[in-house]
Amino acid sequence: MPGYPVLPEGIAYGGDYNPEQWPEEVWHDDVRLMREAGVNLVSLGIFNWSLLEPAEGVYDFGRLDRIIDLLDASGVKVDLATPTSSPPVWFRKAHPDSRLVDREGHVIAGGSRHSFCPSSPHYATAAGRIAERIASRYASHPAVVMWHVHNEYGWANAQCYCETSAEAFRDWLRERHGDVGALNVAWGTTFWGLTYGSFEEVEPPRVAPVGQLTGLQLDFARFCVDAHIANFCRERDVIRRFSDLPVTTNFMIPNCRPMDYWRWAGEVDVVSNDHYLDAARADGHIELALAADLTRSVAGGRPWMLMEHSTGAVNWQPRNLAKRPGEMRRNSLAHVARGSDSVLFFQWRASRYGAEKFHSAMLPHAGTGSELWNDVVALGAELGKLGKVRGSRVEAEVALVWDWESYWALELEWRPTADLNFRERVEAFYEALWREHVTVDFVHPSADISGYKLVVAPSSYLLTEASAKNLHRYVEAGGHLVVSYFSGIVDENDTIHSGPYPGVLREVLGLSVEEFHPLRENETVALGDHGLTGRIWSERVRLAGAHAVQDFTEGPDAGHPAVTCHELGAGAAWYIATALDPSRDGDDGDDGDTTLDPARDGDTVPDPARDGETAYDGDVAEGRDSHGLPGAIHDGGVEGGRELRGVLRAVLDRAGVSRPRGLPDTLEFVRRGDHVFLINHGDEPVTVRGVSGTGVFDGAEHPGSVTVPPGGVTVVERAGGA
Repeated sequence: MPGYPVLPEGIAYGGDYNPEQWPEEVWHDDVRLMREAGVNLVSLGIFNWSLLEPAEGVYDFGRLDRIIDLLDASGVKVDLATPTSSPPVWFRKAHPDSRLVDREGHVIAGGSRHSFCPSSPHYATAAGRIAERIASRYASHPAVVMWHVHNEYGWANAQCYCETSAEAFRDWLRERHGDVGALNVAWGTTFWGLTYGSFEEVEPPRVAPVGQLTGLQLDFARFCVDAHIANFCRERDVIRRFSDLPVTTNFMIPNCRPMDYWRWAGEVDVVSNDHYLDAARADGHIELALAADLTRSVAGGRPWMLMEHSTGAVNWQPRNLAKRPGEMRRNSLAHVARGSDSVLFFQWRASRYGAEKFHSAMLPHAGTGSELWNDVVALGAELGKLGKVRGSRVEAEVALVWDWESYWALELEWRPTADLNFRERVEAFYEALWREHVTVDFVHPSADISGYKLVVAPSSYLLTEASAKNLHRYVEAGGHLVVSYFSGIVDENDTIHSGPYPGVLREVLGLSVEEFHPLRENETVALGDHGLTGRIWSERVRLAGAHAVQDFTEGPDAGHPAVTCHELGAGAAWYIATALDPSRDGDDGDDGDTTLDPARDGDTVPDPARDGETAYDGDVAEGRDSHGLPGAIHDGGVEGGRELRGVLRAVLDRAGVSRPRGLPDTLEFVRRGDHVFLINHGDEPVTVRGVSGTGVFDGAEHPGSVTVPPGGVTVVERAGGA
């Protein structure tokens, strides 16, 4: 595999550069301003195909030659793209059978990108040809330091339902199942009399009168992922004939549901990701952290690259909000804190025309006299001081299970309730852990999880027998597992596991589920006597080795377990049979929380000696198991409406997970190598005690405490790397 890192030193800073949108005299201003901003890397040529090959087999590289030479002379390195996400108009005209077809059979019009069929052999030939021309021409250019294949695979053409795709799908099924009899068994086609006599009878899951075979839908989703991966690998392998520089393509984690990035990860030399905030979300910084942690996990814990994000507003959401003062800086440094070795944007200079002309950029329409430009320059200067961070890793003691196939399967039609939502449950657990200042990795359920103190499976509806055995071995060996409702239900074909629910998880959880009782919209059920409430779901749990921690006290399952614990081998497994909220609105996570006992945990209360500040003890304390989970909950761990967060806090203590204590919800605390990142998302200063070292940005010495201003970011290089 070609080597990493991309740049000889430091954090990569820059973004997509589209000079073809501008007269050449503007290019010189661009590179001058790039130097001023500290830009050292740009992604180039992403949408250049029609300029590089204006007619089939006719090439013109003059403009690209000149801009690469200009960037090289200015010391700006190039992430050179193959422009294959947007084929030229002539290609569409010449090969009408390559056009994208949607599920209803409509041929998708041109005038946009990603309007081609991923299974088209004509596309494969043309894309390979332009990739070869680019790679052979620029492989030895000193400005080029990496390769960027395509752009955002699966963004708009994740699935195509044309006849070309149908034929390719049948070939894929032959490879997967061997014979049509095995396919019929896997999909359960005897239901509704849908048995196939040959592979030629299989059609893609186009629009049907009522629900379709779910095994068919899952296999088609897998096939489509493989079709895109095959296109990437074809171009990558062409490039590798000429260059040993790293090859990547930009993922869209976690917001491109059709792409299974666990399957993609092994094909790229360095994982790169595009991430954009949802302006409608007040908790966007938490979703950003989730995306960064998931991207790092897909990268196998290695450093990754933030290939795109925005300096301000995007253009494609219902309400495109500009970022608040300091938000771009916080976003950028949060990605670095969680493993990125780059801060790259879409795009360098704001476009004057086209679909994204209102999208923010490093150089905005307002020009260099704007606050945004000043922020861009200031961020570049700060990133220049983070060279020692590059290449370091983020360690986590807790893992969350994330499986794209379970994501797909859970959200197929005709489930027990429309409120089942993969992202909602994962984000609920993630938010609760984030507010506890716990850094997490994400894992596939079949991955090696032996190194984690706690594994959480928030939404594992689809779980294979092999993955269930993996979780069982983990608990027996001393691990701690938390499982949420409606998990372990079906296998890889969406076939219900034999026996009572929760299928392959019955043994590790020490229970069975007799019946599901989904709740009505806005209905809640009470648990225990500490004000706990569940929503969305309840179920009739029968204990078979586990013991009840909390019972439902109302609703159809009143008197039956809602939260359970099963001691198994050297470890324990917990089950939560309803949807608990991460934390109530306005809950700062500390006031009134009787689990944060200063005398027991070594935490301190706000320091009254510091006028105008709220001081918190930032010392990292090992979790304690003074009572075990049942006692911790009944002794007040969930009192005051701590909901899911209170339950997880007790489990974290039981599992011995280390984390900062007493910090407010507004402060993000992340360790990366020898550096501590403190990101204040609140409106008040926060003083963290127990952190010693040197401030990276200002050189200030911190002998034992750090004060982070409102909306600010402080990065401390710990003394002696401690």
